[in-house]
Amino acid sequence: MAVPKRKTGRSVTRSRRAANSKLTEAPRSVCPQCGAAKLPHYVCPNCGSYKGREVIVTE
Repeated sequence: MAVPKRKTGRSVTRSRRAANSKLTEAPRSVCPQCGAAKLPHYVCPNCGSYKGREVIVTE
């Protein structure tokens, strides 16, 4: 059975683990009512509509 000759340092271990944990930007979709960018499956913060109807009242 293979045994490591030296202890693996903390920076080597953490940089190896961090290579797979990249942050990605959240996906965006376009609101069909006002054309503003919004998160998919969320109420539009600009006009307050969701699936073609007004859900919240915005000024």
